[in-house]
Amino acid sequence: MQIKKKNVLSIRRRIPKGLRNLLIVMLAVLLLGMTGYGILWIGGSLVVEEDAMRLDAATMIETEDGEVIDQLYNEKRTIVQIDEVPDHVKNSFIAIEDRRFYEHAGVDLKSVVRAVYKDIIAMSKVEGASTITQQLAKNLFLYNEKTWKRKAKEVMAAIYLEQTLSKDRILELYLNEIYFGDGVYGIETAAEYFFSKPAADLTIGEGAMLAGLVKAPNGYSPINHPEKALNRRNIVLQSMNDGGMISAETRIQEQGKTLGLNLYKQEEHPWNDTYIDLVTKEAADKYQISMEELRRGGYRIVVNLDSDAQRIAYKQFQDSNYFPGNTDGAEGSFVMMEQETGKIIAAIGGRNYRLGNLNRTLVERQPGSTFKPIVVYGPAMMHENVYTPYTLIPDQQTEVNDYVVSNADNMYTNMITIYNAIMESKNTSAVWLLNEIGIDYAKGFLAEMGMDIEDDGLPIALGGLTYGVTPIQMMESYRAFVHEGKVIDSYTIDRIYNQQNELIFEANPTETEVFSPQVAWNMTKILSDTVDKGTASAGEFNKALAGKTGSTEHPHVEEQTKDAWFVGYTPEYVSALWMGYDQSDEDHYLTGGSAYPTALTKSILTEIDKLNPLSEQFIKPDNVEELPEPIELPEISEVKATYEIGGFSLIRGKLTWNGSADDRVIYRIYREQEGIDERVGEVEGTTEFYINPALFQSNLYYVVPYDPLTKLEGKRSETVKLTW
Repeated sequence: MQIKKKNVLSIRRRIPKGLRNLLIVMLAVLLLGMTGYGILWIGGSLVVEEDAMRLDAATMIETEDGEVIDQLYNEKRTIVQIDEVPDHVKNSFIAIEDRRFYEHAGVDLKSVVRAVYKDIIAMSKVEGASTITQQLAKNLFLYNEKTWKRKAKEVMAAIYLEQTLSKDRILELYLNEIYFGDGVYGIETAAEYFFSKPAADLTIGEGAMLAGLVKAPNGYSPINHPEKALNRRNIVLQSMNDGGMISAETRIQEQGKTLGLNLYKQEEHPWNDTYIDLVTKEAADKYQISMEELRRGGYRIVVNLDSDAQRIAYKQFQDSNYFPGNTDGAEGSFVMMEQETGKIIAAIGGRNYRLGNLNRTLVERQPGSTFKPIVVYGPAMMHENVYTPYTLIPDQQTEVNDYVVSNADNMYTNMITIYNAIMESKNTSAVWLLNEIGIDYAKGFLAEMGMDIEDDGLPIALGGLTYGVTPIQMMESYRAFVHEGKVIDSYTIDRIYNQQNELIFEANPTETEVFSPQVAWNMTKILSDTVDKGTASAGEFNKALAGKTGSTEHPHVEEQTKDAWFVGYTPEYVSALWMGYDQSDEDHYLTGGSAYPTALTKSILTEIDKLNPLSEQFIKPDNVEELPEPIELPEISEVKATYEIGGFSLIRGKLTWNGSADDRVIYRIYREQEGIDERVGEVEGTTEFYINPALFQSNLYYVVPYDPLTKLEGKRSETVKLTW
């Protein structure tokens, strides 16, 4: 130990005292510097918030062909990558805001010294001397106040950013964060707003003008203060020239140009508001993306909107002639989807719907008789060995399980085919049949179509529901009839991309078979006739269309309507249209029924057909049998009976009559006699019959038409006598 102490002392004696003191000072300075840097680093890490560096970006909602129909945002900003910004644009900001950007470590000491000197002279905080990194730190993490405390935090944050991020990343954040006035944030959005072009296409002069706005976006606004904006742009160009970023010749050329504004004019498209509302709700419900996240997340949502169909439907809804209200405020909703895919192509939530209003495509209403095909007749015909379109069922005013039901027109035929009961919308027949097949059985089909209703009484046959169903649900249910018995989940969103343009969600709708292909085709044939000559014949549309009307009685005003519906489909689309009032009281009722939504739907389809021709007819699938058209039995007239010579018996009788042009009609010939008349024969499709007379038998005859589909006879003809 003694030896070591002597060695240290000898070393000290050999080092000159002055040098020793210098080394000590240098070591102390180094330690102080490291301590100071550590303090700044720690302080900066406390100021910098990682979440704040995720800039709010507008979510774009666009169609498949790239048409942007809306933007959702807190700050109107489109994020752009730094390599998409031209060098001359980046240089314009660097030249005017921080010429030594690529040289300093976050703080420009020369500028700081100059600023501190001026602050001391003024005895207050008057000059910023902020680098681009400091400006970014202030804008992201701090308040815009001139205090020493805020400035200290700004410096610490800037140093921290410089140590953790590359210069390009800092500049990228800066260019995307800047406010340019008029609610515009970021270089990409500013380029689109002021020049109707992306940042990648900005010229030197255009980039310089935008760089000039940073100091005072409102004061140098090229819209409100074009002369100030021009002067400021030229100052930026001069600064670029002084910094060696452009030549003097280029600077002079650019300074000689006008501002060259080409302002982006966003057109108002109120007809899209309903669709946008459905998109945001679907994003939240199906993909768990809240409205708050949409407004800041910078997503790109590709939707299924058909802009032409949407605009047509909106325009047609403005025609008050289609809305038979007793007073102002008669409302309506409409939704249409592509039947093959389930893509919703158009939606109207109200005649003058605006975002935030009641979206009536999602409001439950009593569906009236539009419910009959899906809750009664479709399920019944799934009992293929029991009920077919030509099965006869009662049509009588009656009471079923204490439920008294009558037809809307108080007309009854005693017995009727299912085919005609649908076409003529017979209430009595629907209730009787529901009671026969069972309510629980019928509700099972509704559940498969996504309608788990609480009601369990016979009124559901007529759409008498406690809470009702939505137009979207009705549209989805009728899709089964046009698509071989299968329903599909409808949807507005096709796919979603994140801020990095990566695909994160894509639609994958569920398809469920509810009815057999044969039942679906049978219903299509019946509902096509319903449109042609049944309850849905109002209005005009000369292409293929099948559908059903529905209306509900007003609870407070007799013989007036509360809800009026038409749900239908073409080979391409399925749609549902409701109209009525949002409140149902004695002062608000429809003075017309389902003819109005039917005519309005046909008008919409007619306009769509003009732009994109629709199909002339439904095509029968290969795996089903054709459903024959109903046979209308004729009233037999002009019956004549004569004898003629010829034939096997030399003399024979001949009956002739006037019948039907439908050669499927069978004519039964009866001979009158005591007791039960004798059927002597029948012919199909012809209006004559030969009789071989027999001795001692009656020669009085009559003809009865017979329907082989329903197995019903019609009205007998007059009796004729076979005589010479």
